Amino acid sequence: MKTLTLTLAAIVGLAGAATAEPLLGNWRTAQDDNGNSGLIQVAPCGNALCGTLIRAYDASGNQIQTDNVGRQIISETVPQGGGEYRGKVYSPDRDRTYNSRLQLNGNTLSVNGCVLGICRDGGTWTRQ
Repeated sequence: MKTLTLTLAAIVGLAGAATAEPLLGNWRTAQDDNGNSGLIQVAPCGNALCGTLIRAYDASGNQIQTDNVGRQIISETVPQGGGEYRGKVYSPDRDRTYNSRLQLNGNTLSVNGCVLGICRDGGTWTRQ
């Protein structure tokens, strides 16, 4: 009985640790080359983190319709320690997927990515 209680306590503790992942939640992207931005919802997907575009905005901040809503923008992303994450990030304005480096600092996320040696600064995203 004591072993069962300890096992259950460990499972509950691990579940709490998993929900404490600081990257989880909604993030407003920086404006892209077209002046558009988005709201990305980051959630677990398998052993990694993924982020889905749930809303898109024009340069004035008005919500717009786009085929990219529902698209996975962040994928295969895993923590590296010290607030750093590595994975993939899709850029709708350039229709490219980059190897990403995300750096979390409180309620801001610096986003950078590279593909075939060409790197791009994805700006700073803010927690919503």
